[in-house]
Amino acid sequence: MEEFGMNTNFYTFTNQKTLIEDFSKTIIDKLEKAIEKKGEAVLLVSGGNTPKPLFEKLRTFDISWNKVKIGLVDERWLDGKHEDSNAKLVKEYLLKDKASKALFIPLYQENLDPLKSIDICSTLVKNKLFPCDVLILGMGDDFHTASLFPNNEKLKDGIDLNNEKYCVSMTPSTAKHTRMSLTLSAILKADNIYLHIQGKNKKEVYEKALKENDFLLSPISAVLKNEKKQIEVYYNE
Repeated sequence: MEEFGMNTNFYTFTNQKTLIEDFSKTIIDKLEKAIEKKGEAVLLVSGGNTPKPLFEKLRTFDISWNKVKIGLVDERWLDGKHEDSNAKLVKEYLLKDKASKALFIPLYQENLDPLKSIDICSTLVKNKLFPCDVLILGMGDDFHTASLFPNNEKLKDGIDLNNEKYCVSMTPSTAKHTRMSLTLSAILKADNIYLHIQGKNKKEVYEKALKENDFLLSPISAVLKNEKKQIEVYYNE
């Protein structure tokens, strides 16, 4: 384990397989302890290609998946059948085999405008997905995490710790689709927060993010340099 920042633990693995083995066991352990303690567990995940092998591994564990609620850290404002939908990805890679018994709670609200759905989604997330036991983030080369994108007019709302809403809607200029994302304040309410990255380029982005103090340029820095929660970073080359 390498430590790059006061509020982060950085775990390095030589390959993806060993990371997935270790990370999946850690996640399952947290979920099982939550179920034992309060009768249910909540897992919030991100989209993209990086978590696909993790999802495929998680669904093989024999735990009380019927007591697990699964939600999204962010979602493209698209029908759940659209190829770019994070809900579609989760259903195809995670909600199968043993994990098919888990309850999936989507963010997307059919036939509703995303800007008019912020309060609806915030209430949904607050009431159905929190307290959250495990929250897994990704990170883009542009320093975005969840759907908190740099240089965006809505980002101030998204990273404002005084913003009590759990969600923010954002249309990035550098990526397709309007999104609904958890706010920074919501993310930091999770009991266990993980950042899952791979490749030397992402490690370089991560190291730059630890040095960046302008969170409007680097939203992931707002997570990594927060003063509330320890962030566990899982990385393989």
